[in-house]
Amino acid sequence: MRVLMGERFHDSLAAPAGGAKAPAVTSPRERLCENRAPFTVELQMLRVLTVALCGALSLTACAQPAPPAAKPVAQPASSAAPANANADQTVRSALAGLDPKFKPDYIGAAPFPGFREVLVGGQVLYVSDDGRYLMQSQPYDIQNRAPASSAGLLAYRKQLLDKVPRGDRIVFAAANPKHTLTVFTDIECGYCRKLHQDLPELNRMGITVEYVAFPRMGPGSKDFTDMISVWCASDRRKALTSAKQGQPVAPKNCTSPVAMQYNLGQQVGVSGTPAVFAADGTQLGGYVPPAQLLKALERQAN
Repeated sequence: MRVLMGERFHDSLAAPAGGAKAPAVTSPRERLCENRAPFTVELQMLRVLTVALCGALSLTACAQPAPPAAKPVAQPASSAAPANANADQTVRSALAGLDPKFKPDYIGAAPFPGFREVLVGGQVLYVSDDGRYLMQSQPYDIQNRAPASSAGLLAYRKQLLDKVPRGDRIVFAAANPKHTLTVFTDIECGYCRKLHQDLPELNRMGITVEYVAFPRMGPGSKDFTDMISVWCASDRRKALTSAKQGQPVAPKNCTSPVAMQYNLGQQVGVSGTPAVFAADGTQLGGYVPPAQLLKALERQAN
């Protein structure tokens, strides 16, 4: 199998569009880890395999987040590659040939012919139907001027997100809700704090924000422990707001959903925070200014 790697750009690392300044990174730890999450075991394995096969690896790059220009085009299987059980099995076997532990979570028709769309360890890959070529990149639909994704993958991602009960989320509801966002968040992330400051405006626009936990430093870290404390607080909304304002987190312990939500974030491909998802499973990016976010949601509704 030949492996073709594209650079992945994190939407929410650099300054937001419109000239706004990035939130200050105030500690060496934040300078090192701002908007980055620990790699999954599967992604680490993919990188090792890629080095072995190609002899080179493109490291994750950072780019200024662009506002969503259009709804990502979810191509149905009938308009892209048809359902093909043989191709699915061929791709599965080809990946197993790289390493028996390389087990995809999802294989379905890609938004363009000749390839299968594969989700493994939260990363979207494209493998040719004959199992020879593997690409990691975001396809772009020139005709529709939008990133392309298959309806099957969006449905799978939505199914995963729907596993988080509303009672396990920290919800900031709009009085007259028109749209609902699932936002993977971290209490130390600068852009997470900026998005939280936008909540009053988002709520006025009719956008409900439902937070799920994604402590970027991973299990065992103080960040992880503090987020458990937030989710165990008697008033979660108040505790989360206080933590995002930089206030000390009062230690609490309970049976919390933080570990489950963190693992789910890895499954859906969260690589930085905030990670903003629409109700249909479309990832809208990282931090996006409220007006631009509303436009993206309204385009989706049409």
